[in-house]
Amino acid sequence: MKLLLLLLCLGLTLVCGHAEEASSTRGNLDVAKLNGDWFSIVVASNKREKIEENGSMRVFMQHIDVLENSLGFKFRIKENGECRELYLVAYKTPEDGEYFVEYDGGNTFTILKTDYDRYVMFHLINFKNGETFQLMVLYGRTKDLSSDIKEKFAKLCEAHGITRDNIIDLTKTDRCLQARG
Repeated sequence: MKLLLLLLCLGLTLVCGHAEEASSTRGNLDVAKLNGDWFSIVVASNKREKIEENGSMRVFMQHIDVLENSLGFKFRIKENGECRELYLVAYKTPEDGEYFVEYDGGNTFTILKTDYDRYVMFHLINFKNGETFQLMVLYGRTKDLSSDIKEKFAKLCEAHGITRDNIIDLTKTDRCLQARG
């Protein structure tokens, strides 16, 4: 009887742990909770020049709008020392939890992890002229996040084949926040 009870407890623990992890990924994602203001915290790519100063993918998130079957992204990009605002709409694809947006080529992305109140982590694949690269971003509800969350993001980048040398902490750069209020 004790063995049966122990196995039952172990099973429940595993199920609860799996459900908690799954709540922040594709299947159980509640995108409505992503609506609101966000800040760019960390960006990573296996094509570093895309996320360096003046890189096309070095964007500074401001707001995510949850729309019907799509997500709207309001962000700033710095070009020639000037901050410029952009708004893009990403549309759901037939794949569960995947979106598509046109920006510097075609892009499909998924939300890897979120707790809705503090952070969200995206994984994006860009394809243009027969070439592809990966981009991963960490956005926060505040201007910075704990080193624990940043480390979790770095490990996720490594799991996707992006080295730590290709991870840039944007909290130490001009993120075009001056006009945000």
